[in-house]
Amino acid sequence: MNILFLFLDGIGLGNNDAENNPFARAKMPYLQSLLGGQALIRETAPFEGDHATLLSVDPNLGVDGLPQSATGQGVLLTGINIPAELGYHYGPKPNPEVAKYLDGKTIFAKTVAAGKKTALLSAYPTRYFEGINSGKHLYSAIPLALTNAGVPLFTQDDYYAGRALSADFTGKGWRKFLDLPDSPIYEPEEAGRKLGEIAAQYDFSLFEYWASDYAGHKQDMDSAVTQLETFDGVLKGLLGSSGCKPDLLLITSDHGNMEDLSTRRHTAANVPLLLFGDKSHRREFQKDIHDLTGIAPAIMKILNL
Repeated sequence: MNILFLFLDGIGLGNNDAENNPFARAKMPYLQSLLGGQALIRETAPFEGDHATLLSVDPNLGVDGLPQSATGQGVLLTGINIPAELGYHYGPKPNPEVAKYLDGKTIFAKTVAAGKKTALLSAYPTRYFEGINSGKHLYSAIPLALTNAGVPLFTQDDYYAGRALSADFTGKGWRKFLDLPDSPIYEPEEAGRKLGEIAAQYDFSLFEYWASDYAGHKQDMDSAVTQLETFDGVLKGLLGSSGCKPDLLLITSDHGNMEDLSTRRHTAANVPLLLFGDKSHRREFQKDIHDLTGIAPAIMKILNL
């Protein structure tokens, strides 16, 4: 069994409001074709079709305040209601209390302990490691969990060699923002096919996409729409080709944000859980999922961890 987890930071299920919700404005024909012609908005969930399932999942977890990245991602990786145990949501980067949950209790750690292969498929540029090693920057929850499990992050060399993808899927950001004119560039569908090829080498792999949360905080509709339309192409390349497809693809988020650009803040909206693959796998996966705490146990159950 091969599972690919696409993590999209700051993606909630919002209203059918094209003024404030880029999901109601963006052209996403491939995803909509899998959702019976519907957009990725609140009214569409729940949905089950021949190729896709959409659930609406609670990220608030019974704790006051708006959900935050460090605790939300920690819940996704462990299945533990970290905000309830601590009494607060926290982010963006893990504090020492949150970090304790990300050592030995995550999907990454349990996959390694079971003798299975796991990876974070997002490559990190050289300057990222320079910031970490100098102490100027801290790991966010997902790379911290991976490195705690003894699995190295993919580097700039890995990206150039085709062993990982850049955080924006296409690599255009590496040229634009990192001044790397010779870095590989992919069209969205090509990036999706590449992602499938890389993920096929692992029992459990995760790809972290964070620009969505950034666009939400910036209230940047143009960027948000462009990101979603690019993502639709990536999804088509990943699922619509005759190449490598994961047995189960899941897409979800840690909290809402980009679905409501009327505010710079996170939202209390439920987040989508999108599942792609054989209907029997999807039904088995979703049995006990009501909030974010159900996702990691479902992954662990299917992988026999």
